[in-house]
Amino acid sequence: MQTRSEITLADGVRLHVTVSGPADAPVTVVLLHGWCLDRRIWHDQVAALGGMGRKAPRVIAYDTRGHGRSGHTGLGGATLAQLGDDLAEVLRQFAPTGPVVLAGHSMGGMTIMEYAHRHPEEFTARVAGLLLVSTTAEGHTHTRYGLPARVAALLRAGETFGAGLLARSGAWSPHRMVLPALRPAVQWLLFGEDCADAALKVALGGIGRASLRSIGGFRASVGAQQRLDTLATIADVPATVLVGDRDRLTPTACAESIAQALPGARLEILEGAGHMLPLERPEQVSSALVTIVRRVARSAKRERRAVRETVTRCREAA
Repeated sequence: MQTRSEITLADGVRLHVTVSGPADAPVTVVLLHGWCLDRRIWHDQVAALGGMGRKAPRVIAYDTRGHGRSGHTGLGGATLAQLGDDLAEVLRQFAPTGPVVLAGHSMGGMTIMEYAHRHPEEFTARVAGLLLVSTTAEGHTHTRYGLPARVAALLRAGETFGAGLLARSGAWSPHRMVLPALRPAVQWLLFGEDCADAALKVALGGIGRASLRSIGGFRASVGAQQRLDTLATIADVPATVLVGDRDRLTPTACAESIAQALPGARLEILEGAGHMLPLERPEQVSSALVTIVRRVARSAKRERRAVRETVTRCREAA
């Protein structure tokens, strides 16, 4: 059963949050979507986690500020730093205790890194597993849009200029009316060899819900973030890194550098897939997530058993 809730952050922005799974589950999974998308990209993964039966985790998914059903953000709040703080608040309110698995797609993965950077003690105490999907720790360092370097540089310059204009265009979504015309461009940019109509519809729906301020406002922060050093400080957290070999936004070099910073991470490159792995390759993403959850649950069970045995010995000694 899924319940919907809302929280209001310190700056007044309202976040739309959904929670499913048993309240007393030993593990909580938090799902973070990408830029100009919403929590619906995780539909298949939520279903897979719910299908774990008695071992199902508690699952939290929310729409990032300025996206989906969440409230609009001010321009000053359209930064990865703010998203890292937002994640910290979601955890405090919805998952204050117990081990947590964080799964982030694209900007969602960057949000996780920012949370680790800005709240290192909380991250160390709470996070027991990571799934990083189609994301980067190096801003736009490796982004070429699948084009020659010189053409990509020109495109990025135009994109950056346009993003600045959009960021100041306000919290409205006039582009929603021209989404059908954008369909071919979105499919080319976000998807690989195969693109189901339902998957493209979810992606277009997220873009249509995002405001012009959100589309343009986050661009500078996303392009500038550098968090490989942060990843090196959390290298002992079990992690899986997934990327498609046709990803035009966060190509394989992005995933490879993340995996190098997290030596214990499992890197998987999916042939023929683009940027939207939760929608393009739902079974493989779900399998990776379920595997992490099971690993964390086993570890948590061992820790609880060790605590009980220690308590028993102390009582017997007394």
